[in-house]
Amino acid sequence: MIRLLIWLLIAYIGYRVVKALMAPKPPVPAAPARNSEETVQDPVCGTYVAKADAIVGRLDGERHYFCSMTCLEKFREQLDHTTPPH
Repeated sequence: MIRLLIWLLIAYIGYRVVKALMAPKPPVPAAPARNSEETVQDPVCGTYVAKADAIVGRLDGERHYFCSMTCLEKFREQLDHTTPPH
């Protein structure tokens, strides 16, 4: 009698495990869309960055957007090497 109860218990546990594995998974909520956020391309490394998060540099009144201070500094170094002396 005890063997029968043990086999029934094992069968029930196996049934529950298989049922849990076969059950449909709940959908994972998607990340909120950030399509409304404007992105700009860094002129030094080419990375796209959100305009709100970008570091802004100005040259002759024109804004340039950078992903980091490192790229802004590289941009300034390139300008120093390409600008003719006065």
